[in-house]
Amino acid sequence: MRRLRLTEAEQGELNTLVGRFLDAGHDWDPLGAAEAATAAAPGLPLRLREFLAEARTAESDITVVSGIPLDPALVATPTGWEAAAKSAAGRREEAALLLCGSAMGDAFGWESQQEGRIIHDICPAPGMESSLTSASSEKTLSLHTEDVFHPCRADYVALLCLRNPDGVGTTVASVEDVGLPAEVRGTLAEPRFRFFPDDSHSGPVPGREGGPAAYPEERVLFGPAHAPYLRFDVDFMAGADPAAAEAVRATDALLRSSAGRVVLHPGDLVFIDNYKVVHGRDPFTPRYDGEDRWLKRVNLLRDVRRLYAQGRVRSRLVPA
Repeated sequence: MRRLRLTEAEQGELNTLVGRFLDAGHDWDPLGAAEAATAAAPGLPLRLREFLAEARTAESDITVVSGIPLDPALVATPTGWEAAAKSAAGRREEAALLLCGSAMGDAFGWESQQEGRIIHDICPAPGMESSLTSASSEKTLSLHTEDVFHPCRADYVALLCLRNPDGVGTTVASVEDVGLPAEVRGTLAEPRFRFFPDDSHSGPVPGREGGPAAYPEERVLFGPAHAPYLRFDVDFMAGADPAAAEAVRATDALLRSSAGRVVLHPGDLVFIDNYKVVHGRDPFTPRYDGEDRWLKRVNLLRDVRRLYAQGRVRSRLVPA
């Protein structure tokens, strides 16, 4: 894990950059804002840019920047992402996340997720306490690769903490820290697994009734043999045969036994390498009093042309 804490002077620089970005009106055009943020990112404090460049080059599994300035008059935590979207809650924080994220990768979104928004709100919603989505609270979110089913899944998941009064932990585990038996590792490296969209996606998505055909069987471990990449989500994947199914169960148990916790505090920004680390969340009891845990999330690609090559239009949204 790599960490950096911004100085007061660096916070001032970032505040100035965010102010200019918002004054230009980019926040009202999410797709245009993503490209504008890439152009504006060189204006970030030099030490921050160098730190993120080093983390990207080294393929750091977990990268944390502390001291991202928040609005002193931050509004109450919304009761779900729909409420946040309607009220434009946390616009300043969204701009800061987008600008900092653009130093690591290209921001993008999904037509099938949170109505095509680029920046997502992660906060508890009434009636969703036990769901398998980020709107849940009382149910543990299993360790998972974000959007495990799709070839254009994020390289990085970036989370900016606005509130976390109960110190709810983001759980993380790396394949490099797990002593996978040779037989299990060999099975995981073979195309014997099916991956499905998680419940945060709506509409006709692959693998779901009414949607396109599911993606073909794929590998869990892929890439360099000495330091493989990982795609895993025990709730939204299946082995294609009994041995593969047993490998899923064994891997899930080993990942859970090796998992650590990252507790984010207001102003903490974490970049999770979605190819090296699976992440989840501890359960908690929501208050719905305006003080609940609230994060902003953005997905980042190291090369947005991976997304453009998948579709017929130049868009930052993955089509449904």
